[in-house]
Amino acid sequence: MSIASLAVAPNPTPVTTRLFATPLVLFDVPQAAALNEELRQVITQREKFHPSVKKTNIGGWQSSPDMDRWGGAPALKLLAFGRNLANRSTADREGNSGRGPHPGYFAVTWGANMWANINRSGQRNEFHSHPGAFWSGVYSVDDAGIDADPSLGGELELMDPRGPVPLMNAPHLGFAMPGGLTAGTTEKLRPKAGRMVMFPSWLMHQVRPYRGSAERISIAFNLTL
Repeated sequence: MSIASLAVAPNPTPVTTRLFATPLVLFDVPQAAALNEELRQVITQREKFHPSVKKTNIGGWQSSPDMDRWGGAPALKLLAFGRNLANRSTADREGNSGRGPHPGYFAVTWGANMWANINRSGQRNEFHSHPGAFWSGVYSVDDAGIDADPSLGGELELMDPRGPVPLMNAPHLGFAMPGGLTAGTTEKLRPKAGRMVMFPSWLMHQVRPYRGSAERISIAFNLTL
């Protein structure tokens, strides 16, 4: 339904539509437990012999961004899930899907880079974006108990791309629609082992401090054209 048709169609009931939506894609990878065990072994072995890259991580370990080269078959399998998810979630400006092949299908060749992260107690990642990419994703290898216990922190936090504008005049008010109560602030998403989260690369995000005693292990990736 177009905005124009909403405006002219007689309707005694108010109609609320969302403009300029920001996609957040959640996908639970099938048979993730076995894949996660393979990924954990690869990542923990890598940490033993390679120092952390220092980017947005505050006290955590982050690998070099070429995990597709050193991560072996499990890393490539995970990246294939990410590319497929991007195809399903992308369309051209005519509305043709990247999912196919079928009439209206268009092909996208996704370049990619990926890296691993390990956060222990008190460690986090500060707010950042991923310039030069179209989609960015985060996959949870081990949620370190966060999914079951929200008090452990370690959430993925996503910032409203409009900044504080919706809060400037009436910070005590929101909008009566899904997602309208956090306008001008952030949304927090707890990691869940086996779950992939994908969002536009320009969206500012961070990982909040983890307060548990285990290891929060994740893999991040960028998809470029």
